[in-house]
Order: sequence, then C-alpha cells, then structure tokens
Amino acid sequence: MFSHIMIGTNNLEKAKSFYDALLGTLGVPPAMVDGHRIFYMTPTGIFSVSQPIDGKPATHANGGTIGFAAASPEAADAWHAAGVANGGTTCEDPPGVREGGMGKMYLAYLRDPDGNKLCALHRMG
Repeated sequence: MFSHIMIGTNNLEKAKSFYDALLGTLGVPPAMVDGHRIFYMTPTGIFSVSQPIDGKPATHANGGTIGFAAASPEAADAWHAAGVANGGTTCEDPPGVREGGMGKMYLAYLRDPDGNKLCALHRMG
C-alpha cells in the first residue's frame, strides 16, 4: 500500500544518528544521505527523514504513529533501548504484550528527538 514514509526533522545529523542506531536493531542498513534528506531502503519500503523544503520548522503529527515491524519481542526491546540511548524518549506504557481486537502483540513506543511517535511491533502467534 505504501511506497515510502517521510517525516520531518530540524537536525538531519541528529536524526541520522538516532535512526541509524534505532533501525539498525531491526537489520536496516544506515541511511543514504541525499542533501537535506536521508533514506532507509528495504525490500518492503522506504523510510525517510527530511528537513522541510519550505524552510519552516519541522513538527510532529499529533495523533500520528509510525510502526516498524520487529521479528521478536527481543528485537522490539533492543529497538527501544537503542532509541532511548540515542536521544529518544519512551512514551505510552513500557514495552510489553498487549491484547485486543488485532490479536496479541508485543509493542514498544518512543518519541524521536523531533517528537515523532514511533512503535516497534511484533505480532505474536
């Protein structure tokens, strides 16, 4: 359904450092830098971070969350730890199992250095 997801940043160098560490825990290689943007290329899609081209400050989406697939609860925990260690802040409940209408999932939530809400999700069988 999606070709890519792009979010904004006010500090590209800090964003690259954060996301290289965060996504590296999920097996994603470091970002490719293209001027004012960085790209994380995978077989299942592209995640990108960009300085706004209109020159205005980047802001996070209120109510928005970007979810990354984790292969296991341990991978989600490593993702969360890497995020906190690299300038992110934990949000919502601590990483753990949640059950609901979508089934049993292991979830970990963070906010990146620019305030974007992120989630690592592992669907449990």
